[in-house]
Amino acid sequence: MKLALFFINLIIISNVCSKKIIQSTKPNIVFILIDDLGYNDVGYHGSEIYTPNIDKLAREGVRLENYYVQPICTPTRSQLLSGRYQIHTGLQHSYIRPAQPLCLPTNLPTFADKLREAGYATHAVGKWHLGFYKKECLPTQRGFDSYFGYLTGGEDYWTHHRAGDGLLPNSNHWLGMDLWDNEKVAWEYVGNYSAFVFTEKIQQIVAQHPVEQPFLLYLPFQSVHSPLQVPSSYEERYKNIKNTNRRIYAGMMTCLDEAVGKIVHSLQQAGVWDNTVLIFSTDNGGEVAAGGNNWPLRGWKRSIWEGGMRGVGFVNSRLLPASVQGTVNKQLIHVSDWFPTLVQGVAGSSLDNITLDGFNMWKTISSNTSSPRQELLHNMDPWPNQPKEFNANISAAIRVGHWKLLTGDPGSNNGQWIPVPDSGIIPIHPLKITGKDTWLFNITADPNEYHDLSTSHPEVVEELMAKLKKYYADSVPVQYPSEVEEANPAYHQGVWGPWQ
Repeated sequence: MKLALFFINLIIISNVCSKKIIQSTKPNIVFILIDDLGYNDVGYHGSEIYTPNIDKLAREGVRLENYYVQPICTPTRSQLLSGRYQIHTGLQHSYIRPAQPLCLPTNLPTFADKLREAGYATHAVGKWHLGFYKKECLPTQRGFDSYFGYLTGGEDYWTHHRAGDGLLPNSNHWLGMDLWDNEKVAWEYVGNYSAFVFTEKIQQIVAQHPVEQPFLLYLPFQSVHSPLQVPSSYEERYKNIKNTNRRIYAGMMTCLDEAVGKIVHSLQQAGVWDNTVLIFSTDNGGEVAAGGNNWPLRGWKRSIWEGGMRGVGFVNSRLLPASVQGTVNKQLIHVSDWFPTLVQGVAGSSLDNITLDGFNMWKTISSNTSSPRQELLHNMDPWPNQPKEFNANISAAIRVGHWKLLTGDPGSNNGQWIPVPDSGIIPIHPLKITGKDTWLFNITADPNEYHDLSTSHPEVVEELMAKLKKYYADSVPVQYPSEVEEANPAYHQGVWGPWQ
């Protein structure tokens, strides 16, 4: 690996020295998506985890502190790439499992499609998790010129194998390889830690790319999703953390931070950093059972409490006006907004004839002006009953101005507040009220969701319920097919891949 990096740097130096660099007139775009990163897992949010590279980028850029993602993996990725709410893709429920014949609807363009049309070279390195049951669902068929990564939702960091989800008899024993170089299985990387492999691939792309053409690098890292695995040298840095899961997780996060630093260094060495827009985002809240932490927010991954959806995010670019560099932006922004923001706001391309739920936020970010988004449908999941009309038994959440309404089961054991292990702070376990299906919070005044105002503001509940009913009437049915035997890797040379 060291020899490979030597040649990468040699290529960069040769390119810089041998010819005058003519920069693309369009900004390069680097989107770093971190898996299961908790709100309290970066240094700039007060974490004990050492993340100096991420902290520096956040400190010098625009921190997004009213930014939302989705409660779990596939939904965030689907909204990021398509700009559409889950109610318009059929992916309202859970995530896409390895043996499900399901993917992001192929009739929807991705932001990679539109950027490629605008002249960008488009590359993806990392986790896909948007379905792969047929070839048309693969990243290389969804707007990316190249792809290196894995198609399912998680796997071993070293062997790049995983089992099935166990929803079919014995499918938890369906062990298969899942690492791809474009549409070819990358067997040669078995035994190599994914964060290192992905970083090296990204460095190669940057080193070999002609600077006169703009590029998109979509980088959905495996880190810091379970299983908790990291080279021992990183875990050993946190001997002071007694909780095993938290200690390994901290090591994984610091390893990831180093990868971010190396990526930025590669962009600087290639002479393209000053013409690059870098976006950093988590995909959902931290998983407390696997070392993540969202304190002081309520709840965790898979829930519609703030701890499940409040995103860790920022934008860093020398192209941003000096007046906003080093600032905190508190305008309402959602992961579905990146499609129009990148395609229209950054790349300057048209969005004609494209229906989106996202908004172009580039002016909001670059000028700190008011957000065009005044409300946000977090999600509504009517699975499995799917009644004809919306009711408060359906798990749903909506944000309008300062107000947030939750219905049904919000998750996280009624919304617990879980501090960092061994911090000395006692977890808060709210009492579950039988029959309660509605909560209302003023998120601006009460971001930790301590004070339910549903009984004192029935008129707000009524207003937001009416909006949920309209969204529900406009939604498509949930698509959540059963897993199928045909997906078993045993039928496909021991590989998770397309089977239709």
